[in-house]
Formats: sequence, C-alpha cells, structure tokens
Amino acid sequence: MTKQRLKARIIKYFLQSCGSLSIIIVLLIFLFLFKEALPFISEPGIGGLFHSVWNPVSFQKEEFGLLPLITGSVLVTLLATLIAIPFGIIGAVYISEVATAKEREVLKPFIEILAGIPSVVLGFFGLIVVAPLVKDIFGLNTGLTALTGAVLLAFMAIPTIMSISEDAIKSVPIIYKEASLALGASRIETIWKVIVPAALSGIVASVMLGMGRVVGETMAVMMVTGNAPVVSFNPFTSVRTMTATIAAEMGEVTFGSSHYASLFWVGIVLMLMTFVLNLVSYRVLKKYGMIDK
Repeated sequence: MTKQRLKARIIKYFLQSCGSLSIIIVLLIFLFLFKEALPFISEPGIGGLFHSVWNPVSFQKEEFGLLPLITGSVLVTLLATLIAIPFGIIGAVYISEVATAKEREVLKPFIEILAGIPSVVLGFFGLIVVAPLVKDIFGLNTGLTALTGAVLLAFMAIPTIMSISEDAIKSVPIIYKEASLALGASRIETIWKVIVPAALSGIVASVMLGMGRVVGETMAVMMVTGNAPVVSFNPFTSVRTMTATIAAEMGEVTFGSSHYASLFWVGIVLMLMTFVLNLVSYRVLKKYGMIDK
C-alpha cells in the first residue's frame, strides 16, 4: 500500500468516525431525555401531558398540560415564517438579479452580521423598541405578545432564507433568462415568472430551514412574548413557548419532581418537532438536487 493510499484511508476512517460520533451523541441525548422523563409516566401519568393547562406549582392541583406551550410555539413560529418569507425571498431576488456588484459587496456581509446577532441583544431591542410599537399601533394593553416575538424571530430567519434562496436563484441556468428576454418578456416578468419558479424547490427548502432556526430559539421569545401559558391562536395575546418554559423553570425546579420530569417531556416534544422540520428540509433538498444523493 502506497503512502498516499494509506493517508486517504486514514482520512476516510477519521471522517466516518466523526459522522458516527455525531449520530451517537444525538441518540445519547434522546436516551438522557427519556431517562429523566420516564418517572412522569407512573406518577402523575402520561395523560396529564395532554391537558390544556400548564400550572406546575399550584398548591391545589398541579397541571402539566403541554397544549398551551405547543400552541404558543406553533403560533410564534408560523407568524415569524410568514413575516420572514417575503423579506427573505425579495431580498434574495434583489441581491442575485438586481443589485450591482458594489451593492452585493455591502449587502452580503450585512446579512452575515444579521445572522450573528445574539438573541439576547434582539430581545433587548424587542423590549425597548418593538413591544412599545406593537402596543401603540394596535392599541393593546401590553406589547409583550406573540406578534412581537414573531417579528424578532423573523429577523433571525431572514438571513437563512435569503442566503439559501439566493444560491437557488443563482443555480437556475442562464438559458432560462435569455430565452425569456428573447421572447419579449420584461426583466421583472423574467424574474418572477421564470427564474423564481425554476428555483422554487430551493426556496421552499430555505423556508423549512428558517423554520427550524426559529422553533428552537429561546431568549428572544422569553423576553418579549409575555410568558402566559394559555391556549390561543390570537397574535395579539401573550403566549409561552416550549423553549422559554424550559429556560425559565429548569433552574428553580426540584430535582426528581413531577415538574422536573415534565420539563424533559417538553424537551422531547421540542426535539421531535425540530427533527421533523430538519428531516423535511433534507428530503426537499435531496429531491431537487440541492445536496448529493
């Protein structure tokens, strides 16, 4: 065996080991969550997770219903996605098809900076700026609502959607654009009726990845959504997400208690939701050739 082949084999086994280790770590995380959540099945019972009330510290009757937390997470995620989609796609179209070279040199780093802003900093921005604006514009009693959290999460999702959508738009063969222009279509018609539909698979994948980024966010939503565990699909009400619940309560909960175990069930549900979103994104990317099969 030559030295070069030996080196290639070592690199191959090293990469395989790294990939296998990642899978093992994820499995161990799931096992740890189930181990800590298992006592909840016997007392107070798994059925308690399906109630519509989350009140784990009541002196009368403790309630561990996950429905308010799930609906809060779903509401904030959907609102953030609906806000982020038009800004992300329009921004990607502008950078890839309209902007000049100098504009791209400015906008691309700005997008990367936006993606790197700490969530707690966005949370401060939401408390001081966004929440008062939401309160004044809609005449609410408080600006700490699901809509406020969705606006901040949209800031986090836009860079992901914009970056991947731009790559998808750039991957459209130039012959599509040239053929459309040759047939008399305007530049705007070519962009929205030819290029964007041709890149739709990549755009859909970017939206799915953006949702995966949003659903796991903690600090921003904990700071600006009001943290009210109620079942509501009204964007102008205060809600509580699963991530905010874990972050707010895990530090003060009694070790080994039913409340402690219920928080691990919240983590299990959250991981399953994130896993499903990432799996769907992977399948979309794989189906349309955005990644190797």
